[in-house]
Amino acid sequence: MFIASEQKWAKLFPDELLGRAKNLFPHTQHGQIYFNHASSAPMATRVVDAMTSHLNERSTGVIETYELDVAKMQECRSRVQRLINAESSERIAFCMNTSDAINVVASGLSWKSGDRILLHEAEFPANVWPFLALKRHGVEIDVIPQSKGHPTPQLIADHLTEKTRLVALSAVQFLTGYRADLETVGSLCRSKNILFVVDGIQAVGAVQIDVQRMKIDALASGCQKWQLGPQGTGWLYITEEMQSRIEPAYVGWLAVDNPWDFTNFTQPLATSARRFEGGTRNIPGIWGMDAGLSIIEEFGIERIQDQILALTQMLINSLQTLHSLAIVTPHAQSQRAGIVTVKLPEGIDAKAVFKRLLAQDITLALRNGLLRFSPHFYNSATEIALAVSAVREAINGNKNSKNNH
Repeated sequence: MFIASEQKWAKLFPDELLGRAKNLFPHTQHGQIYFNHASSAPMATRVVDAMTSHLNERSTGVIETYELDVAKMQECRSRVQRLINAESSERIAFCMNTSDAINVVASGLSWKSGDRILLHEAEFPANVWPFLALKRHGVEIDVIPQSKGHPTPQLIADHLTEKTRLVALSAVQFLTGYRADLETVGSLCRSKNILFVVDGIQAVGAVQIDVQRMKIDALASGCQKWQLGPQGTGWLYITEEMQSRIEPAYVGWLAVDNPWDFTNFTQPLATSARRFEGGTRNIPGIWGMDAGLSIIEEFGIERIQDQILALTQMLINSLQTLHSLAIVTPHAQSQRAGIVTVKLPEGIDAKAVFKRLLAQDITLALRNGLLRFSPHFYNSATEIALAVSAVREAINGNKNSKNNH
C-alpha cells in the first residue's frame, strides 16, 4: 500500500512580505480579487516591464539584440533548472506550451503495435490528445476511470500491464486539484522500466517539484499560470537517457550542434535538449517568462508553497461552513496544491453564482458545473474571507430568486 506523508502545517506570509508581493500586481490596488491562477496569471509589473523594455530596444534602441537575447535564454533555462532541480540547464528546452512539450515526447519515441500508455480519465486534454494520436501506430491507451478515484500510486500500480510502456500523469489535476504522489509513482515506474511523463503546469511555481528525486523522465509545462509568465511560453525537461530514446519529429536550424555553420548539413543535432527547439524562439515571451520566474525565485518556492497551502486550507475551512456545499478537492495538504474546487448545493445555479462573483470583481473559474478557486502567493486571508462571504450571499440570493418564482 502506498501512503503519502503529510507536510508540515503551512504558514501565511507576514504583512511586510505580503505587501511586497502585492505591489507586483496592480490589480490588487483596485479592489480586484483574482483566484484564477489555474487558468492564467495576471501580468506582474516586472513581467510587463521586461517585455516592454525588450520591445522598445528592438524598436528604437540597438534593434539587433541577439547577444542579449542569448544571455537571457540561458538565464531563463537556469531558472527553470533550479526551480525543478534538474541535473543541468542543458536538460531544458523552450516550447510554446504544455501540449507542444508533450508532443515532443509522444511523437519522438519509437512505438510498436501493442505498446500501452496509461492515463487517468480526469487528465487535462493537453496530456491526452498527444497520446491518443499514437493509436495510428497501434498503441493502446489504457484509461483509469474517474469513478475509481484519484490517480493514487496504488491505483496506478493496479492498472499497469506487462505492455505498459509509459505513464502520463498531471502533477496536479486541473479540475479536482488532486496533487499526485510523484515520488512514489516515479519510483514505481523506474522499477518497472516504464517511462514517466508529467504534465507540471498546475504544480510548478505553486509547490516544490524535484525531478531527480521524483524520477521523472519528462516534465512539460506552460508558464502562464503559477509561473507568472506570458501565454505562449513553456518548457520541456527531459533526462539525458530519455532524450537518447527520442528522434525529433521536426527539426529546425537552431536544433543542430552549430546553427551558424549554415551550409553543413551533415552535422549532428545538439547534445542538449535544445535539439527539440527547432527555429527562432518567442524572444519577447522568454524575457517575460524569465521575469515571472525571477519572482518565484525571489520569494522562494518553499515559502510560496507554504503561503498557497495556508490560503487553500483557510478557503476549505471557510467554505465548509456553507451548508450542503461539497469540497471536491482533497483536504490533506500532501494531496493538494493551489486549486480548491467545490460543488454547490443541489438546485443552486452554479453559472448564476459565478456571474454574481464576477460582478463583484472576484475572478475564479467555472468548470464542469463546479466552482474552482486558485489563489497564488500574493493573495491574502482577507481576500479569502471576502470571497467566501460573496459565495454565501450569491447562494442565498440564488435561493431567494428561485423562491420568489
